[in-house]
Amino acid sequence: MIITTTETIPNKEITESLGIARGSTVRARNVARDIFAGIKNLVGGEIEEYTKLQAQSREQALS
Repeated sequence: MIITTTETIPNKEITESLGIARGSTVRARNVARDIFAGIKNLVGGEIEEYTKLQAQSREQALS
């Protein structure tokens, strides 16, 4: 399966487009980090641990 964000692929014929692929994943960090993330969420700003975890989950789903 070829995954792309473009409407054309050089030297390939697209016979079917399935639309946007999406999914969900649930992962847990440890309790202390989750508490810290909750506090940081109240103040605002990016929660880097969750951003990294989301990126890892996305890569795992596509591999």
